[in-house]
Parts: sequence; structure tokens; C-alpha cells
Amino acid sequence: MPRIFWASKQFEGQTNEIEPWYGTAFSVEKIKDDLVKQWAVSQPDARLGLPLPNMFIPTDLTLKQMEEKVEHPVLLWKSEFSRLWYKPDTMFFTPKAYVKLDFNCPESNCSPEAEVLTQIFTMLLMDYLNEYAYYAKVAGLSYGIHHTDTGFQVTIVGYNHKMRILLEKILEKIVHFEVKEDRFSVIKENVLKEYLNYKFQQPYQQAFYYTSLLIKHRMWQRNEFLEVLPHIEADNLMKFVPQITLRTFFECYVSGNMTSKEAEFLVQDIEESFFKGHVAPSKPLFPSQHLEERIIRLDSRTNHYYPVEGLSEKDENSALLHYIQLEQDDSKMNVQLELFVLSAKQAAFHQLRSVEQLGYIVVLMTRNDSGVRGAQFIIQSTVKDPAQLDLRVEAFLKMFESKLYAMSDDEFKANVDALIDVKLEKHKNLREESHFYWREIEDGTLKFDRKKIEVDVLRKLTKQDLINFFDNYIKLGSPGRRKLTVQVYGSSHSGAYKLARSIDISSNKDVCNGKKVTSDTSDREILKDDTVKLASSDQPADVNSGELAEYQGKCIHDIYSFKRSQTLFGSLRSGVNQAYN
Repeated sequence: MPRIFWASKQFEGQTNEIEPWYGTAFSVEKIKDDLVKQWAVSQPDARLGLPLPNMFIPTDLTLKQMEEKVEHPVLLWKSEFSRLWYKPDTMFFTPKAYVKLDFNCPESNCSPEAEVLTQIFTMLLMDYLNEYAYYAKVAGLSYGIHHTDTGFQVTIVGYNHKMRILLEKILEKIVHFEVKEDRFSVIKENVLKEYLNYKFQQPYQQAFYYTSLLIKHRMWQRNEFLEVLPHIEADNLMKFVPQITLRTFFECYVSGNMTSKEAEFLVQDIEESFFKGHVAPSKPLFPSQHLEERIIRLDSRTNHYYPVEGLSEKDENSALLHYIQLEQDDSKMNVQLELFVLSAKQAAFHQLRSVEQLGYIVVLMTRNDSGVRGAQFIIQSTVKDPAQLDLRVEAFLKMFESKLYAMSDDEFKANVDALIDVKLEKHKNLREESHFYWREIEDGTLKFDRKKIEVDVLRKLTKQDLINFFDNYIKLGSPGRRKLTVQVYGSSHSGAYKLARSIDISSNKDVCNGKKVTSDTSDREILKDDTVKLASSDQPADVNSGELAEYQGKCIHDIYSFKRSQTLFGSLRSGVNQAYN
């Protein structure tokens, strides 16, 4: 006999019993025999039923026997349409795979309108794929589609057995893309909210954005996106999407529990879908159309600063990003940079955060832009304006100079050993390993054995090597120093922002990052903040006005005028790396 429990507010006043523990009113009624007979002869409601079988659930968890043990990714396939990098699983031994497709589409970012349309295109694809999202997730598969600076990427991770089915569903949505006006309106609204929410980002996040805008050769501004978005309609997207894939090239990375033949067949199927299909087949890129990330190369002995107001008038915080640019990927320089950051970051946090209490966010870290390395200090503060924060960073570096020169051999060796331990740490899973190798492919460095190479360099490194590196690239006034600071002024420092923007560097020779400095003792009061008292000593470390004035700051008033005046680093995805030729 069936039992039915029915809870509803509509039964209030129709019950005849009270449950003794919680005082809940209820009734118990016997189901009438006539009703049971009706149920027995009635047909099931067509709207009720079991879900369809999950096409993504793996049934074969066999580990593939690889033809050969490959320690690092190899270039398995190369054509006018694509490149395939392949890395079988030799460490984790799980029935899983990782597949990344990077589509290089020149039309995707040729203008602010094009980049906004490409973003909406990728977000709509993710929206259309929601019908498969639940089934894929419970079957141990995850996927993502997002736009990039050169096109868009598709990533799939999980059990390899039914991964091809999911990939086919994604490719079908791309090749046969259509614009559904109701979903377009929703996605457009989401994109607009995303752009409008930029103004609520933390000032230090804004500093990261402006730094990228200053040093990346091709990058549009967010206010340009806000200007063009309201004028974009569904028809614009429908006309634009065929242009994205009219000419394209894709780079594929496959790793995990797949054989080399399976990886090749996968790429051939993708080429078949895009370049040899019956629906508007794509064409290969012309050699001149391949988009590459290029980075602005700052001149030696330069000190540029870009002052800008914070986006939110209610945020009192200011932020500084103090960036010291080095060179393109070089093993010895890389480890020297990392060793400097490892040796200095704790001292920087202690001095700038704990002792001087400049702000809660105080970070020293490395930076890597398409293979161009550098160091960066990030400070967010209400205590001092960004120009003053920059002077505190310079004062810290002056202090650290003495500490570095006095560093004992044991302390140096301990730092080297700590960095070696970090580099020798094994990847935790297939996803983490794939991220590491993909970064080498994306940057064009292709040092898949980077950890071994850099550990070997570290073991031969001497303390004098680190001192020479500091003296050549980091030290104030050093011959190879290339510095750029982004200064985001919060509402509490609006007056300092106006001063920083009003300074004319061409006529004022005694300027350091928006602060006027002079060696005359009558102006010494201006630099009263430039004395740092060390935690371990009663003696101050001075950065005097003469040292600062030697290293003059140049204010960047217009981002694009500045970028046009600078040279560029060459792309690492060409030249010596024959895989890209």
C-alpha cells in the first residue's frame, strides 16, 4: 500500500491532530480503494520519465599503452591549419586527458567592437552548451571557452573515454553558430555589468590593468568597450561571427591518457570541421596575419610614471605598482630575479607593511609578460599617496642593498636551497602539469625542461652573481634599470594627483615620480618621509635628494603617445624556435 506525505499551507484549519514534539498540526487519512484502482489502470503522464542516458559517462577506464615514454611535449603535427603538441601521461596514470585548442583569429581583436563581439560570441557558446553542462560534470568532464588577445580558446579536462563526444558537441556549436536574440540580450546585459563593475575593482587591481595597457603592444581600453557596447545588436554579431573563422589557425595541446594516433586523429577531425566542411569553410592564415603578443621595451636608465585617478570616487585607497623590467627569457637572469624576490620579499613586507604601516596590501613578486621578465612591488594605502609610496620603495631598495652586500654565505645558500626545493616540487595533477607546459607554448619559450635547466644554473650561482644582478638592474641609478610605475590616486589623495599631473618634466629637471626634489637643504623638509629606520638598527637608511634627482622621472600623459615612442621586444614565437616557422 502506498504512503503519500503532503505538506502545504492550504491545509490550515483542516487537520485534527497535533504532533507532540514540535506542535505541528496534521491529519492521517486512508487512501480510498476507488482512487487506488484508478491509479492502477491509468497511463503514466508523458511528462514524467527517466532522463536520457548520459552520453558522457565513461565505460572504458583502461590506461593506454604508450608507444614510447615522452618526458616533455613534442611537436607531433604541423600543417598550414594547425600545430599539435603532444604529451602522454607518464606521471599520474589516470584515465584522464587534457585538451586545449587556441584559435588565432586576426579579426577577433582588430577593433574595440571586434573584441566585444568576440567576448559575446564565446559567452553565448558557453550559454548554448549549458544543455550538456550537468551531464558532463557528473561524468567527470569540465570545459571552458573564453576569448583571448588573439582569438579564443577551448579547454576540456577529464575522463578521456567520452571526451571526443563532448568536443564534437562544442565544435558543432562553433561551426553552426546562430544568434538567439533572447539569449543575446541576456549576455549583452551581463557583459555591460561586467564592464561597469570595473570601477569597483580595488585600486591595486586597476594598477595591474594600467600596467598591462602600458606595456602590451595591442590592447584596447575598457572605456572604449563601454562606448561601443550599447550600439552592438544581434545582427552585428550574426554578420561578425563568420569573419572570426574566415581565416584562422589553431594550436592544440593534448596530454594524458591518449595515444599519439588518437591525438593526430583529433586534430585531423578539427581541421575537417573548420577547413574542409560544407558550411563556410575557413581558410588558412596568410603568413602576415599570425597575431603575436609583443611587449614594449623600456629604455635603459629610464624612470616612467603614469598617474591616474581611481575609478571609484568613494574609494580612499591609493595604489602603486612599481615595475622593474628586465629582459626576455634567460635562464640565469630568471633565477637571479627569482632569488632576489625570494630574498627581499619578507624584508619588504616587514619594512613597508609592519614597520612603516603603509597599507594592508604590500607585495613583492615576479612578473612575466609573454616571456619578458621583471619584478614588481604592489602597495595599496590610505596613509601616503602613490608618489610617496614610490619613494618608500626606493628607500627600501637602498636599505636592502646594504643587507644584500652583508648577506652571509649560509643565508645565501639557504635561499638558493629554498628556491631549488620550490622548482623541484612535482606537479600535483594533470591539469597543473598542462598549465606549466602550455605557458611555455603560449609564450614561445618552449623550455619544457625549464625546471632542470634553472636548478642546474642555481647550483652554480654565487652570491657575487646576485650582487652583480642587483647592481646592474635593480639598484637605483644602475645602468640596466628600466622602471615604470603606475600610480592610482584614491579620493583621499586627489590634491596630490593634480600636482602629479601638473608637473612638466621637460622644464623641471629635479623631479622623481611626481615629487619635486632638490639637493638644497632648504627643501630638505620635502624629503622628511624619505628616511627609513631599520627594525634592527637605530641608524636610518637615507635616500637623499641628490640620488633621486639623478634618476629623473618622466610623466606619461598619454598612453598611446608613450607606446608609439618605445621599441618592442621581438616575439619568441619565431626566429630561433623553428616550431613556429
